[in-house]
Amino acid sequence: MDLLKNYQKKLFPYAYNILGSAEDARDVVQDVMLKYLTAQDRAIENETGYLIKSVVNQSINLKKRNKKTVSDSMWLPEPVEMTDTNIIREEILSYSMLVLLENLGPRERAVFILKEAFDYSHQEIAEALSFTVENSRKLLSRAKTLLKDTAQPRKSATAFPEGYLQNYMDTIRSGHVENLVEMLSEDIVVRTDGGGKIKIVSALTAGADNAADLMLYVYKTYQHLFEIEYRELNHQPAILFYNNGVLVNCQIFEIEQTKIKRIYSIVDPGKLNIIAHF
Repeated sequence: MDLLKNYQKKLFPYAYNILGSAEDARDVVQDVMLKYLTAQDRAIENETGYLIKSVVNQSINLKKRNKKTVSDSMWLPEPVEMTDTNIIREEILSYSMLVLLENLGPRERAVFILKEAFDYSHQEIAEALSFTVENSRKLLSRAKTLLKDTAQPRKSATAFPEGYLQNYMDTIRSGHVENLVEMLSEDIVVRTDGGGKIKIVSALTAGADNAADLMLYVYKTYQHLFEIEYRELNHQPAILFYNNGVLVNCQIFEIEQTKIKRIYSIVDPGKLNIIAHF
């Protein structure tokens, strides 16, 4: 049982960073471990390497299948709680990074993650994914081009000022649109994922003025009745909104130089149910 628990903790970041879904990642890890533990012949020299390779490849295959079924362009990843003792915190990518990685194909994504987040050599990547070193280099180059070399594998949990979101909510409550605009980056983008199940005000909102108007409208129409909880999800600050104890909205923030640059708003009931059970 200790072997299973230790490996689940070790393998989860590989699956999660590729899939962007904690639930799918746990399923992949559990399936790989079950097959390994019940195999007749387990005479494997490098047990850890074998299991990582199995998890990475199964995650790539699942991501390929999911890409074909997910039609909503505003799909957002499932976040994870950073205080969860069952995950290795420093191996979990930031939420903004996971969103950016959705621009990559599954193999490009896997190569980028193994190289940039787990410090694999191109030789190790080639062995894990069963292709050549040259293929690994090309896929990494393509991934960086698509990401425009702006993405960082992780973000520190101390990258945002303490109490910043409390001030943000106080500004929204005050209704002063000019003060709210001052807290937002000029090129802010607000993305909302309703999972195709919930009617949303706007799937994509860009620009400080538009974002401020949206936030004030949503607060006055809905959120003024909700309870609020401040959390840290995937190394980034988040606000959880509850209606009579039921989680109805999760907003994750990217803050750059004291300005809010991105807001990722999740109202998909399926994802909210997972977040609520952290």
